Amino acid sequence: MNKQETVDKQPVTRLFSHIKFEDNKCQHQPGSVLGNTALIVGTTIGAGILGLPAVTLPSGIIPSTTLLIGVWLYTLISGLLIAELTVNLMRLEGISHIGLLAIIEKILGKIGARIAGIAYIFMHYALLVAYMTQGGEILTTVIYKVGNLENIFPHWMGTLSFFLLFGSLMYWGKDKLVEKINEIFILILLFAFVGLLVLGGMQFQTSQFLVQNWQAIGGSVAVMYVAMFFHSIIPLVVTELEGDVPKIRQSLIIGSLIPLLMFLAWNTMILGSVTPDILQHQLSNGEVFDPLQILRNGRSGEWFAMLLYIFSEFAIVTSFIGVTYGLADFFKDISMITKNEISRLPLYSLVLLPPLSLGTFNPTIFFHALEYTGAFSVSILGGIMPALMSWKQSQKPEFTNSNYQTLVPGGKITLIVIFSGALLLIVRKVFSIFQL
Repeated sequence: MNKQETVDKQPVTRLFSHIKFEDNKCQHQPGSVLGNTALIVGTTIGAGILGLPAVTLPSGIIPSTTLLIGVWLYTLISGLLIAELTVNLMRLEGISHIGLLAIIEKILGKIGARIAGIAYIFMHYALLVAYMTQGGEILTTVIYKVGNLENIFPHWMGTLSFFLLFGSLMYWGKDKLVEKINEIFILILLFAFVGLLVLGGMQFQTSQFLVQNWQAIGGSVAVMYVAMFFHSIIPLVVTELEGDVPKIRQSLIIGSLIPLLMFLAWNTMILGSVTPDILQHQLSNGEVFDPLQILRNGRSGEWFAMLLYIFSEFAIVTSFIGVTYGLADFFKDISMITKNEISRLPLYSLVLLPPLSLGTFNPTIFFHALEYTGAFSVSILGGIMPALMSWKQSQKPEFTNSNYQTLVPGGKITLIVIFSGALLLIVRKVFSIFQL
C-alpha cells in the first residue's frame, strides 16, 4: 500500500475552513464550541418556557420533571441525527453550508421538502400568533397596573398594541439596531429569571412534591417539545464548527442541557409557588388555567409579580424577533428561487399580518398555538423527517464507507423510536381534535 492510498483511507473530519483575508494574508477563523453552545441556548430559551407551568400543573413536579428529561433526551438524539445528516451530506456534495429544508429536499425529494416547508410555515405562523396574543395581553395589563387604569378595552387591543410596537421595530429597525436591542432584552430576561428563582425559592411549598398525577403528563408533551426545539439552526452549527464531529456533539449536548436545567428550575419554582388552596380549586373544578397569570396578580408578592411580568414579556419579545427573522428569510429564499424579488413592505406584511388577523379574532389562542405547533410542525421537522432521512441515507452506498460520520448510536432501532415517538404525538393530537 503506497502513501497516497493510506491518505485516501483516512476519515475526514474537517470539511471546510472559515478563511478571511486580512492584512494581506489569509486567517483561519473557525467557530468556537462556546459560541455555538450559546447560539443553541439562545434559540432554545424562548416563549415556550411560559407555556410549561400551565400544562405541567395537573401532573405535578416529579412527573413533569421526569417527562422534561425524557423529552430533552428525545430532542437531543433527533438533533444529533440532523447534525449527522448535515455533516455527511456536506462532505458528499462538497458544499460549505446548507439549510434544513434544503437537506430534506436533497434526501427526500420535492415531496418531502414541500411537507417540511408547510410544517415550517405553520410552525412560524402559529408561534407568531401565540407571541402576539400573549405578549399583547401582558403589555396592556402592565399599562393598566402602572397607570391605575380600569381594563375596559377588548383583548384584541393588546394583540394590536404588541404588533404596532414590536412589528414596527422589525420593519423600521436596521438589523444591527434590532440585534443590539435583542441583546439588551436577553440580559434583562436573565436578570429577571435569577430574581424569580431567588424569590420563588423563599416561598416554595415543599408539599407540592406530593402532588403526582402520572396519567396527566401526556397533555404536556407537545408544549415541552416546542420549548426544547432548536433543530433549525443545527446546520449552521455544523458549518461554524467546520464539520468537527466531537465539537458538534459537545455543542449540542451542552447547548441543550443548559436550557433543560433552566426549564427544570423554572417548572419546579412556579409549581412550588402555587399555594395548595389555588391548586385544590383548580383540581376540583377541572379548570385549565395559567399559574403564571395568578402569580402575576400578586398572590406571591409584588416583587415576584413584577419580575414575572418582565420575564414573561421579554421572553416573548426575544422569541418574536427570532421567529420573525426566520420566516422572513424563508420567504426571501422562495423569492430567490422563483426569481420574483420581494420588497420590504410586502415581505413583512406577509410575515406579520396573517398572525395579527388570527390573533385579534382569538386573543386567548396562546396555549392552543403552542400545542398545535409541537404536535404537528415540530414533530415533523424534529422527529419524522430526521428519522426518514437517516434511514434513506444509510441505504446509499456512498454513505456506507469508513468515512461516514456517526453521531447517534443504536442504528435503525433508534430511528424507529424517534419516528414512532413523533407519529404517536401527531396521532394523539388528531384523535383529540376529532374526539375519536
